[in-house]
Amino acid sequence: MQDEQHKEEQKRVDRVMRIIREQLGKLLQTSSGMREDIVDIRKNFWDDVTLNFEDAAEAAESAASLKQQAEVLAEREHSHRHAAQQVKMLRKLEQTPYFGRVDFIEEGSSNEERIYLGIGSMLDENSSDYLIYDWRAPVSSLYYDYSPGPARYDTPIGTIAGEMKLKRQFVIRRGQIVSMFDTGVTIGDELLQEVLGKQSDSQMRSIVATIQREQNQIIRNERARLLIVQGAAGSGKTSAALQRVAYLLYRYRGTLQADQIVLFSPNPMFNSYVATVLPELGEQNMQQTTYQQYLEHRIGQSFALEDPFAQMEYTLGGMDDPDYETRMASIRHKSGAAFMKVIDQYVESLGRSGLLFKSIKFRGRKLISAEEIEQKFYGLDGSYSIPNRLKMVADWMLKELTRLSKEERKKQWVEDEMELLDKEEYIHAYNEMRRKTDSDFFDDFEREKDILATMIVQERFKRLRSRVKKLRFIDTQTLYRRLYERDLASGLDPARAEEWAAISKLTAEQLNLGVLTYEDATPYLYMKDLIEGFQTNTSVRHLFIDEAQDYSPFQFYYLKRVFPMAKMTALGDLNQSIFAHAALGNGFDPLGELYSKEETETIVLTRSYRSTKQIVEFTSLMIEGGSRIVPFNRHGEEPTITEVSGKEELHVKIEERIRLLEEEGAQSIAIICKTAEESKAAFEALAVHCPGMRLIEKETVTFENGIVVIPSYLAKGVEFDAVILYNASSRVYGKESERKLFYTACTRAMHELHLYYTDEPSPFLSRVVAEKK
Repeated sequence: MQDEQHKEEQKRVDRVMRIIREQLGKLLQTSSGMREDIVDIRKNFWDDVTLNFEDAAEAAESAASLKQQAEVLAEREHSHRHAAQQVKMLRKLEQTPYFGRVDFIEEGSSNEERIYLGIGSMLDENSSDYLIYDWRAPVSSLYYDYSPGPARYDTPIGTIAGEMKLKRQFVIRRGQIVSMFDTGVTIGDELLQEVLGKQSDSQMRSIVATIQREQNQIIRNERARLLIVQGAAGSGKTSAALQRVAYLLYRYRGTLQADQIVLFSPNPMFNSYVATVLPELGEQNMQQTTYQQYLEHRIGQSFALEDPFAQMEYTLGGMDDPDYETRMASIRHKSGAAFMKVIDQYVESLGRSGLLFKSIKFRGRKLISAEEIEQKFYGLDGSYSIPNRLKMVADWMLKELTRLSKEERKKQWVEDEMELLDKEEYIHAYNEMRRKTDSDFFDDFEREKDILATMIVQERFKRLRSRVKKLRFIDTQTLYRRLYERDLASGLDPARAEEWAAISKLTAEQLNLGVLTYEDATPYLYMKDLIEGFQTNTSVRHLFIDEAQDYSPFQFYYLKRVFPMAKMTALGDLNQSIFAHAALGNGFDPLGELYSKEETETIVLTRSYRSTKQIVEFTSLMIEGGSRIVPFNRHGEEPTITEVSGKEELHVKIEERIRLLEEEGAQSIAIICKTAEESKAAFEALAVHCPGMRLIEKETVTFENGIVVIPSYLAKGVEFDAVILYNASSRVYGKESERKLFYTACTRAMHELHLYYTDEPSPFLSRVVAEKK
């Protein structure tokens, strides 16, 4: 029976492959013809356009001719792009036409429909039947959500119910069925075993063939304005999120574009790691950035801006600094919603008095003084918002600059600069003279002088006008510094007045040096936007935040304000909260305050797919609630804990382990250190005997396979065939606040995990050691 079914399915695969190749051949021929047409139209564009501007009628006809030719070119280019996308998809289907089959009988019908699923749809041109359904099509959800028996799926016009008679999976390579099997409620372990047992890749792979039911709920969720995904390490949070992007682009392909979706990822290297997933599914990549890159874009020119990794380095290694405890308290307080309210009150008071302005200076002179600007601002109706009043002030200042520029033309410096004008500038002035006077030459010395003077002054005033339009006449840096001169304790916790005094003093010292710490960046930007007006982005419709547990409540509130029209998908694992503000201990609660209960949905993923059963069971003993993590039943080597006498033996043991792992076929091996400083020292010691080893730093933007040395916090979100924890001793990982960092580092391993320590092992391993005895 199995042989007969296999032959029948292979026969269908052969037929589909033949049709794919036929369609591909036709498309390539058509596409080539389109390309030749486009080249020809571009080459002869002006030959085919009638241009005549003798009178209004001729000009109108010329414009119509030009418009028609441009439209023909645009239509050909659009058709060529569409054909190129179809070619790309057919080439992918040629590699693996489909991966699943569902036999379904709709209620009230006797016809059994066979539905084959692939990464894209394909029609039989002769019968207009679907040979392959896109995995994102409504009917395809049957494959992910149900076992044979009663089943239903949602469509834009309602729910369709019926019975699933068969659910089958395929592994097809180069047109041949490598394996096929019928399966139950979840995607079968056989296919998952094959996929998860592979060596890691330098880039994340698509998971459409192995999407699990709970992941499918994430992917196809259209109701929630806020979708919170709390998932264990290796549970497929990020993979499901990227498939969700692909689904949304398919589902709303008439109204949603890739550039209306933004992904905030943990670091630039991670962007490289996930960059191929959407193109692999035939979609354009969404916008990708990090929160730090957004901050740099907005305020990088105003301060030397600290990044989160520098803050993390200080948190992990700055204990000897006498201001360490003050800085830790500062991070916690400035990350909370209470501090946002303090800034609200501060800015509200600035509406009445205290707003600081900068004079507009030119050639060492004040053109418009700060006192004049202040008088104009506070002379306006106080019921208007600060941003609206500033807009009125800016309009007044631009008019003043226009008036002052006319006076400036008579100054001696303008005449001096006239004499230094080069040939190009004279030609520009000559053309201006012709445009304004219809004269073919300079025959009026005074007019010539006036035009040249106007040109010179306008050019010099251009920068001043730009500063006014960008509201650069507001002294936001000093305003933020003055915030810390206020009695902050009265706005927060009166019992901590002394602590707040220390925080204010430390912050003022940093600001005086021109440094804006990471914990101050969002509060500063929030204050700046309250004063100048929020730079909201209303075009973004979906906001994805990966590693959401690393965002502070203040940052969540700010992002919601900046992207007011966007639905938010927040993905994270509270057991991997490694930043200092995570000590707030509120988890995703602040997110829940941004949206109503009706708008919010939370999905919890407890099954871990990344690591072997042995690694998941090992790491789950390190954290509270680890027993709730369910390992996928893929077996491997037991993790090892090795004691070494010192650095010399440590490096010898690690080098031996690397050689063994390479012999076993490991494609990616990570030596994970706690900090960047430890990573650098380890790299210098090991690289001598490990050619090709790379040091990953916060500036690293591409992820590649091989042997890498990487700080623990940069390894987040990435996976490796094997992980070597460089120093798991209690001296390195001893503070309770480092437990989740330790856990995060260990859970990067897919197949093997090896830990080394000197003296005493980390206390986070106590339960592991106890269970081994």
